Amino acid sequence: MQLVVARIGRAHGIKGEVTVEVRTDEPELRLAPGAVLATDPASTGPLTIETGRVHSGRLLLRFEGVNDRTGAEALRNTLLIAEIDPDELPEDEDEYYDHQLIDLDVVTADGVEVGRITEISHLPSQDLFIVERPDGSEVMIPFVEEIVTEIDLAEQKAVIAPPPGLIDDRAEVVSSREES
Repeated sequence: MQLVVARIGRAHGIKGEVTVEVRTDEPELRLAPGAVLATDPASTGPLTIETGRVHSGRLLLRFEGVNDRTGAEALRNTLLIAEIDPDELPEDEDEYYDHQLIDLDVVTADGVEVGRITEISHLPSQDLFIVERPDGSEVMIPFVEEIVTEIDLAEQKAVIAPPPGLIDDRAEVVSSREES
């Protein structure tokens, strides 16, 4: 099974280093020197990590055969993919790999169908579920415990308690004047 562990960002310096957006909880294991990673697009890989270091809070990697800024810049936006054992699960029961969440049905606590998770967007502040609705439109749902109340892998569903306006086309706000 394959797991996206990072996305290559911009080149750093002139010796072939790149910044990476880490998408794994185990970067010291998955992004260590000597690791061989598949890529998306596949034509840019596989890539072997030569060195890694942290600079100003960002992980910098250099790959074998990439020795200058031009080569590093050519890798920008490439996804780094590690092979994992299909039976390997995150240690915490509240942690999930993206592949476990993709294609889950999303429903509200009272059983109303919202859609199906098609993508997980990893942002610096939080992760978002990109959910395709039955009508083909998309809605973004923050993956925070106040909103995503349950992940049931056996039933293949994510239960949400959305605040007003998150999945509705409009927030239903009633002012005190309308109530009078």
